[in-house]
Amino acid sequence: MIELKKVGWSYQGGGSVVLDGIDLHVRRGETVVLCGPSGSGKSTALRLMNGLIPHFHEGTLDGAVRVDGAPITDLAQIGRMTGTVLQHPRRQFFTDAVDTELAFALENFGTPPPRIRERVASVIADFGLAEFADSRLRELSGGQQQRVACAAAMTHEPPVLLLDEPTANLSTQAIADLTAMLRQLKKLGATLVIAEHRLHYLREVADRIVVLQHGRIEKEWASAEFAGLTEAMMRAEGLRGLREPESVALVSASAHGPSVATGAAAPRAMVPVAAASNSAANDVVLQDIRCTFRGRRVLDIAAARLPAGVITAVTGPNGAGKSTLARIIAGLQRHSGRVLRHGRALSRAQRQRESALVMQDVQRQLFTDSVTAELRLGAVAEPGGTVLADLGLDGLDDRHPLSLSGGQQQRLVVATARLSGCRIVIFDEPSSGIDRRHLRSMTRTMREIAADGAVVVLISHDADLLALAADQELRLRSVR
Repeated sequence: MIELKKVGWSYQGGGSVVLDGIDLHVRRGETVVLCGPSGSGKSTALRLMNGLIPHFHEGTLDGAVRVDGAPITDLAQIGRMTGTVLQHPRRQFFTDAVDTELAFALENFGTPPPRIRERVASVIADFGLAEFADSRLRELSGGQQQRVACAAAMTHEPPVLLLDEPTANLSTQAIADLTAMLRQLKKLGATLVIAEHRLHYLREVADRIVVLQHGRIEKEWASAEFAGLTEAMMRAEGLRGLREPESVALVSASAHGPSVATGAAAPRAMVPVAAASNSAANDVVLQDIRCTFRGRRVLDIAAARLPAGVITAVTGPNGAGKSTLARIIAGLQRHSGRVLRHGRALSRAQRQRESALVMQDVQRQLFTDSVTAELRLGAVAEPGGTVLADLGLDGLDDRHPLSLSGGQQQRLVVATARLSGCRIVIFDEPSSGIDRRHLRSMTRTMREIAADGAVVVLISHDADLLALAADQELRLRSVR
């Protein structure tokens, strides 16, 4: 179904070969998982399969790529054959509303309107999108946008589905729903290629696992071999574990209000939260925080305290208001109520100056033409080489930030947050595109920021990251 023969690729201005002589054959109806360290070429391989390379990315291509026996020259035909879910769904939306986005591909292909309406209604039901089917895409959470992107990729019923980190912003329940959908697509004979770091949900879905390293195929496992891998073997390959991460019992943050989920949380004796806070005066305090979109309440917190020197995890289902809270704290979102520090209310402008925010889609935060220039842009001191080395970015000093892989871009923005000297630092789903080794280096960076006395907020569904980094938990729930 998909064939790559001796394929090499390097991005224009990238300075290095991203894929180096790849030979890969994906059979019709097969589910193949591409895994490996950040920057190993997984996303690039998917871009070859859907024709984005070489038609929308400049560079040098060697070898041959065929989809269903045809070369990747006819984009219209490839569009009918493939559906793609990108790491960051905002980059693939063409409309501003959920229902029109679902209909977009079918309209482009000239599908009769009655069939479009029928198919869109079916996809909305299959993906559980009814609660926000009439919403604007910009009003949805990152996880909800991810679900819409998955649904839109499947609406025209392509025989090939390509997914790049599809669980990056999804809650545990949403991952379970996605897994069930992938199983159903397998039964229907779809060909699936999935680039992922989180592998536990794919144990019973994958037919074959391909490990990429430095742009080459290092090894392959059949499904039976994959299921039998031990934790030590996964660690040796730099891959995340095969078992579903267990939720970690964390100290509950001091908070209450309609958006705050209640429930006992066992204390974590190794983290004395009160002692970790340098001074209560440095804490961030929220009072009567409320936010609405188009008359619909999305966040309602009567009171909450986020201690300095502590990593506070903000958790909860997709759409509970986690990213909205991040924008409020950082001064980027209108709201009622007050955000205080040092006992005084901070205006939105003051919070913008005092805050650093690592967004879900970090490409929107890259502004310069080199890694070094990006680090210097907002740094309070000259960045040293250790920052790059700690986050696995050494040797990339002169690379253009947009030529980096998604995981490398993520770690670059984390580095800029570390160097910013800001007293409030917020990480919104920072582990998308992050492999096992860099998950730990990112955690060390967060802990360094907290140790300097900053208020650190971590928004994440990633149980692996939460187990490593979080000290206390503010769990939110939907108030709609």
